[in-house]
Amino acid sequence: MPEAALRPVRASHRAFTIVELLVVVSIIALLVALLLPAVAKGRDKALISQSVSNLKNLASSNEIYAGDWNDRQFTPVPDDAGMVNGNCDLYKAQIACPPQQLLGWDVNGAMWGYFLGASGKCAQFGWPEACYNWIIYIPMDFGTGPNPGGGNSYGSFRMPGVKAFSAYVGKRFYDPTFYAPKDVLPISNVTKYFTSAAEFSYDGTNYEDSSYCWSPAAMFDPKVFGRNGSTLNGQGYTDPNTLKTGYKSPPVSRAKYPTLKTRMIEHNWLQNTPDTPVNPNFAGGKTPWMFNHGYNSAPACLFFDGHIELVGCQRSMQADQRVAPANGSVWSKNTPFGSNGYYGGQSYDFLVSTSFHILTTDGIEGRDVLGAEG
Repeated sequence: MPEAALRPVRASHRAFTIVELLVVVSIIALLVALLLPAVAKGRDKALISQSVSNLKNLASSNEIYAGDWNDRQFTPVPDDAGMVNGNCDLYKAQIACPPQQLLGWDVNGAMWGYFLGASGKCAQFGWPEACYNWIIYIPMDFGTGPNPGGGNSYGSFRMPGVKAFSAYVGKRFYDPTFYAPKDVLPISNVTKYFTSAAEFSYDGTNYEDSSYCWSPAAMFDPKVFGRNGSTLNGQGYTDPNTLKTGYKSPPVSRAKYPTLKTRMIEHNWLQNTPDTPVNPNFAGGKTPWMFNHGYNSAPACLFFDGHIELVGCQRSMQADQRVAPANGSVWSKNTPFGSNGYYGGQSYDFLVSTSFHILTTDGIEGRDVLGAEG
């Protein structure tokens, strides 16, 4: 048999053409375009889940607090402040020295807080400041009464990080539980405090309140936001300074619609946000949009029955329309803030018009949304 003829064969290496490369690049670009929204959506869901987790922790903290305080809603203002028409100076002079609104110890051993001054029955303690800090004690400032804060809508409803409540969370003012991951402006200023061993830290510039707030209407006696008469007709507010029990926070058991009344929510507009994180309608250019500033805003909300869901402003507005005119509104338009409600005049769009959660008619006994049954 003849020997087989052996000879080398060179492999053929054909280069990609420009057309083929363009096709490959186009396919990759298409895949990226298809995947990016999915990745962004997944990341968004993760951030929402973290905020929901925070609210679950806060729900537990609220329940533990209520267990220690006879089922009560959190409040730092004395129950009997209405006995002196909400007058801080008279309270200190005639009744007692109120427990001070403390924030916590810093690394140098100093206690920070919003003190009420060393007059009256507080004189013995030598505390600084004065009764202008009363707006940090009452649930919400309406710019009325003997110690007005300028009607800036602030109050203790914005401050779950205070020592009296943070003791039930992480025992620090700047505990990460108090901050929603999408609340990027406040978080950028205070992230450095998250790992501090101190209960409170302050560098003279950066200070931020929690991403979450209580319902101030539910922190007052229900009579403050109670309906005046059988129907609301735009009413549902009585100055707490005119009620002896106006500042006495109600027990949680007074919630008539626990599945429909919000207890805590994301205060800033964090879901379906506009392009700019800062609201230009406020001076200074540092104030974020609030949850009720956009028709598509849907803050994560903790309800009194303990469940958590995203509630769109449009849903609450629809509830308004469903109960009107026979029952008026789910939130009071008769407060000193008027028909615009809680900073409604600084909204992003002209479609939104709601102050649910903040000015809930009937307070803890009212509803912020409606169920299928109405």
